[in-house]
Amino acid sequence: MKREDKQQFTFRIAQANSTQLVVILYEMLLCYLEDAVQALAGGEMAGEGKQDEFREAVRKARGCLNELMGSLHMEYEPAPALMQLYLFCTRRLARGEQCRDGQILEEIRKVIEPLCQAYTKLAEQNSAGPVMKNSQTVYAGLTYGRNTLTENMADQGANRGMLV
Repeated sequence: MKREDKQQFTFRIAQANSTQLVVILYEMLLCYLEDAVQALAGGEMAGEGKQDEFREAVRKARGCLNELMGSLHMEYEPAPALMQLYLFCTRRLARGEQCRDGQILEEIRKVIEPLCQAYTKLAEQNSAGPVMKNSQTVYAGLTYGRNTLTENMADQGANRGMLV
């Protein structure tokens, strides 16, 4: 995942409600799967460096899946079915890592993308406020300089972060 993607996810997480957080996790999972596939594609000739990138991308994808599983409320109806899908993806991810098979990672993507799209539609209907209270409000602003592009954030506030 590129540095810009990480920054974008960080900004979105700070402002997200609970449904949007699930969407962000799905998007991060898809991004890590893509990173793993790209590392596999370049790994045949590059040697150990690409193998490390592949293992790291798989580890982070597994972390996203674990977070998705941990966020389920099993007392509500869709949760058991989602848990089965997440467990399937976890098993396939382990198999894909073992065999270094991009096709297996593609199977996981085919399971996760429709879920991401469905949760994106649900997130549009959720009008709840951000999960993180007292976080920094981000107002995006770009300033064009002679040879630079600078991102500015207004109103940083003196009281941000956790309240004690």
